[in-house]
Amino acid sequence: MSLINTTIQPFKATAYRAGEFVEVTDQTLRGKWSVFVFYPADFTFVCPTELEDLAEQHEHFSKLGVDIYGISTDTHFAHKAWAETSPAIRKVKYALIGDPTGKLTRNFGVMIEEEGLALRGTFVINPEGQIKLCEIHDNGIGRDAKELLRKVKAAQYVASHPGEVCPAKWQEGAATLKPSLDLVGKI
Repeated sequence: MSLINTTIQPFKATAYRAGEFVEVTDQTLRGKWSVFVFYPADFTFVCPTELEDLAEQHEHFSKLGVDIYGISTDTHFAHKAWAETSPAIRKVKYALIGDPTGKLTRNFGVMIEEEGLALRGTFVINPEGQIKLCEIHDNGIGRDAKELLRKVKAAQYVASHPGEVCPAKWQEGAATLKPSLDLVGKI
């Protein structure tokens, strides 16, 4: 079953963010756009490249009113140790949620049960707590923060412009489509 347009399940977790531990809940997300980026584990190989890429685009997400959350089945303590030892993770200013029980990872359908690790899952959540984008990658395939930023802008545009949709490769400011009988067979 697809998670698209479903409301996230209640949760409560501890995250490491900018030198402190903070509580994050489903209610924390309400009223803002959020991006959940699940990754397999701290102290690994592809993960720090992705989280650093997101850190480098973090300001652009913030300007859109979007909060980013990195999530793995590590603890918030491991996230702190990783930030203190990795130059790439030191750049991360968004929250890194610890999910050692795997509850959050399972709720989003990205748990690899036999390994106790998450797949690379990306979820865009609207201010009402509904999932508007879901992508799940094999763990050997890294993600691109600029492409995610483009998709967040498209999701926000569609949300604020009922009746319009964003075509392939849509960029902010480009033309959108208004689905109608007149367009059938003309695109």
